[in-house]
Amino acid sequence: MILNQKSITLAEAKSLVKNLEENKVLDDYFKKFAKLSQTDAVKLVDDLRALNNIKLKEDDFVKLTDFLPQDSEELSKVISEVSLTEEEAQAILALIKKY
Repeated sequence: MILNQKSITLAEAKSLVKNLEENKVLDDYFKKFAKLSQTDAVKLVDDLRALNNIKLKEDDFVKLTDFLPQDSEELSKVISEVSLTEEEAQAILALIKKY
């Protein structure tokens, strides 16, 4: 029975896996796709949350942290459920570029 569900970044998931060295496939996956350290990932999610954009949900913060879009086109692919203004998109991209 699932009592609670929470989205976590790839960096956080990587830190939860024990004996990662023994699972080559999973280790390779994290090396390829987990671009940030756990500390940076948590900090970026917090920074994105601090924008107080009511259009974005917690899942969106996690997706943005995992994918790290570099331009407006990539951003719109990652966050396809909502329509962001150019100013909102630029604020998000500016934060992401710091990481």
